[in-house]
Amino acid sequence: MQRFAAFDPPEYTAWTRVDEDVDAYRETIARDASRAAVVAALNEESRLSLYRGLVRNRLTDVALKRMVRQGVISKAWLGTGEEASTIGPVHALRRGADAGRAAQRDVAAPMIRNGGACLELGMSVADTLRAYMGTMDGPSHGRDGHYGDLSKGVLAPISHVGDIVPVVTGIALSFRLRGQDAVAMTWIGDGSTKAGVAHEGLNFAAVQGAPAVFIIQNNQVALGTRLEQHHAAAGRGNFADWPKAYGMWGGVFDGNNVLDAYAAAVLAVTRCRNGEGPALLVAETFRMGGHATHDEAEARHTFPPSLFSSWGRRDPVALYEEYLCDSGVSRARLAELAADAAAEVERGEADALESRAQRMPAGSSAIDGVYATGGS
Repeated sequence: MQRFAAFDPPEYTAWTRVDEDVDAYRETIARDASRAAVVAALNEESRLSLYRGLVRNRLTDVALKRMVRQGVISKAWLGTGEEASTIGPVHALRRGADAGRAAQRDVAAPMIRNGGACLELGMSVADTLRAYMGTMDGPSHGRDGHYGDLSKGVLAPISHVGDIVPVVTGIALSFRLRGQDAVAMTWIGDGSTKAGVAHEGLNFAAVQGAPAVFIIQNNQVALGTRLEQHHAAAGRGNFADWPKAYGMWGGVFDGNNVLDAYAAAVLAVTRCRNGEGPALLVAETFRMGGHATHDEAEARHTFPPSLFSSWGRRDPVALYEEYLCDSGVSRARLAELAADAAAEVERGEADALESRAQRMPAGSSAIDGVYATGGS
């Protein structure tokens, strides 16, 4: 896919293929027999759909970063480097036409860094950008940058980290009580795992057998606090033992390998549908930027350059491109898909800018939908 020197991490713009990295990518997929079987069952259309999802996620983040630089929005929370941790798992859910009846629709509750999940579930790029701009025709009608659309199975995130865990548990429990085979999924940052409400939600989900898939997205840093500063097990398996601690099935996957992420999630979702849930998965990945666009310089001071270099070699888009090419997909076909995703993002940006120019909420709408009880 196209690189942008002004917006992509320098490690990505300078990326070149190293055969050992691609070999390691392939070996990760083959390491677990059950995951390898899931990957082997993927047809070419599904493999390319994962690729297009990665590219669209990356390019939407590029658009957001450009809008920050241009002063269109004040800041943005990006998932650069973590796209596979989002795109792989959400493809294990029922999406779009595959969702069938709305009552059986799966639900995903992405964190703000998992915006790619919203797109894969059917929300538009324009709505993602409108949410940041606060337009009246955006998903939250100008009220909140935390966006979702339950009609498409996307539950908007809660800004208080960790609080989404019991909410997703409740949604999943409602599926079980209604006799539905739908599944709920959410992501939890390594920092969010330190919130008491996250522990309560995970424990309750395990006790109730709620069909939910929880993904600890360990990107090695909570805001500006390195993992070893808030997690005693850092460097000693990190979160690998957590599923067992809660009495859940689970495992660790490579958060930069979209196929490993997809396969682990498929196994988890299948167990949930069979009444064996919940599941707790751990994505090992790295945030290739700041907590948001305003503190990227701080991020570079938080970790040594060698860490950015090593994780930069594992760009989830570039490695998957090479894997696909080695599997017989032509570079021309990948370029066609990337161009199609780029055109979609450009159309979404144009639509969102039009909304910003013409459809900002009136001040009087601030109290619409607000209610109070009691009083005289």
